[in-house]
Amino acid sequence: MAKVAFIGLGVMGYPMAGHLANQGHQVTVYNRTTAKAQQWAAQYSGELALTPKLAAVEQDIVFTCVGNDDDLRQVVLGEDGIVHGIKAGAILVDHTTASADVARELAAVLAKQEVEFLDAPVSGGQAGAENGVLTVMMGGKEAVFNQVKPVIEAYSRCAELLGEVGAGQLTKMVNQICIAGVVQGLAEGLHFAKSAGLDGLKVVEVISKGAAQSWQMENRYQTMWQGEYDFGFAIDWMRKDLAIALDEGRRNGSQLPVTALVDQFYSEVQAMKGNRWDTSSLLARLEKNR
Repeated sequence: MAKVAFIGLGVMGYPMAGHLANQGHQVTVYNRTTAKAQQWAAQYSGELALTPKLAAVEQDIVFTCVGNDDDLRQVVLGEDGIVHGIKAGAILVDHTTASADVARELAAVLAKQEVEFLDAPVSGGQAGAENGVLTVMMGGKEAVFNQVKPVIEAYSRCAELLGEVGAGQLTKMVNQICIAGVVQGLAEGLHFAKSAGLDGLKVVEVISKGAAQSWQMENRYQTMWQGEYDFGFAIDWMRKDLAIALDEGRRNGSQLPVTALVDQFYSEVQAMKGNRWDTSSLLARLEKNR
C-alpha cells in the first residue's frame, strides 16, 4: 500500500481518489474548493491538505488531475505548489489532459529535485472514473511506470506506457482526434435517419452489430435521439483538448481537416449556449439548422 496525495477532485479526480482509498492506500487530497476536499475526506475517511505543497509532503506518489496547462503549472510550480513539498525519490503522476510541452517542462524541473514524472492522461469519462475502468496513456521511464502501475490499477482497466515523457499526452491527442470524427459521423447518421423517417433506435440496434459500431454509438445514441445532452464530457473541455491537438498538429506537420471542422462545429454549439453539454450534442447543431 502506498502513501499518496491526489490534487484535483473534479468529476474525474473525486472517484479516482476514492478508488485509491478503497484499495487501502493512505490518501491525502487537495482541491481548490476546500468544501469538496472536506466532503471527500469525510466520505472516504481520508486526509485533506490546504495547499498542494502540504498535500505532497512525505508522499510516495502525488497524483494531479486539473483543468489545463496553466492550472497544472500553478499546482506544481506555484508559491504553494507541489514542487515545494514533494520529497526526493517520489513520483508525480499527472492525469490532466494537457500539452506534451508542459509535461516535458515539469519533468525537467522535477528531475532537479530527484523526483520522477509520468504524464498519464485518461480516457473513459466520468462513468469510467466512477466504475474504476479508465484507460491510462502514459509517458516516462519504464521502471517508474512499473512502480506506479499496481497503484493506478485501482481505477483503471488498461494502463500502458507509450514512450518517453510527453507520449501519454500525444496519445490522448490521438484519442480526441478519433472521437471528434466518430461523434460527428454518428450525429450525421442519426440526423439522416430522422430526416428519412426511420426509427433511429431500431436502426442503431441493427448497425451497432456491424462495422459501424463504436463506444459513442453504444453509449450515446439513445440520449442523442431524445435530444438529451446535459451530462457527460463538456464541449468546453473537448474544445480545449482539440485546441491542444490542432496546435501540436501544426507543429509536427499533421493534416487534421476533419478535426478542425468538428472543432468549428463545437464552437457553433457553444453559441447555442451548449458549453456544458456532452460532446454528442453535435446532433443538436444539425437539428437547429434543419
